[in-house]
Amino acid sequence: MFQRVAIVLLAACALVGAFSTGGCLAATNYLDPVGPVYRGSSHAALEFDHAIRVVTFNIQFARHIDRAIEALGSHPELKSADIVVLQEMDAPGVEAIARALRMNYVYYPISVHPKSGRDFGNAVLSPWPIDESRKLLLPHTSWFLKQARGAVAARIRVEEKTVQVYGLHLGSPLATSGGDRRRQAAAILADARSIRDPVIVAGDLNSYGVGAEFEREGFAWPTKHVGGSVRGFSFDHVFVRGLPLSGSVAGVAHAVKDASDHRPVWADLRAFEDVTATSAPAPRRAPPSAVPAS
Repeated sequence: MFQRVAIVLLAACALVGAFSTGGCLAATNYLDPVGPVYRGSSHAALEFDHAIRVVTFNIQFARHIDRAIEALGSHPELKSADIVVLQEMDAPGVEAIARALRMNYVYYPISVHPKSGRDFGNAVLSPWPIDESRKLLLPHTSWFLKQARGAVAARIRVEEKTVQVYGLHLGSPLATSGGDRRRQAAAILADARSIRDPVIVAGDLNSYGVGAEFEREGFAWPTKHVGGSVRGFSFDHVFVRGLPLSGSVAGVAHAVKDASDHRPVWADLRAFEDVTATSAPAPRRAPPSAVPAS
């Protein structure tokens, strides 16, 4: 019995890529709710076209930052984003992307990953002002690495409106149960209940089914039908509460293949449109891969 348990443990450690002769290496977690935190400011020229483009991208261990910058800055489905949410990041990678895209940013590492030996966490970037931010610790560490998970909560001022953004990365299927992921999602939803402004939640759920938890809380799910974003699985998503979705579109940037094991996911949200305006700007053209937001 012990041998079977040991074999399973070693196999799991090998899959997550962090083990030693004594077993899995444990992550070092940052459990202080106020830090560490990294912030940066930009002074890009801002132009609002009555849509909010949201992009979420898990850049695997922040390995290929130059390729990610190229994709985020030039790909027609990703460029000119209003909100970019990144996962598996370290501070130098976030700073490089923010500088290249001329964006403000906030980054909260949640742990030092034993595989890379580098910080591992989530970031929110935007050309619009980030008025305030905080780290939201999520329940349950992973089984083998004992790695914590967290979310970034950032209040962003788009034009004259305020949007609350949560950037998240839930536990992986190899090291966290479905019930644990639902409880991690529940922690974000509980925090969002007190927010009166529109709310956008984006990130890597490591699950498709947990999206139903957001729907039950009244969130729209514009990326529900976009398809696979990592190895055929539909794990990366955007959820919205308090914004109209009429005319919104979403998709997966399948052409971005060399920056990560994940593909970026995007959603163009038709938001804050002034229905009294006589000459509103033309909507962004939906690319062929887009699906209407439902």
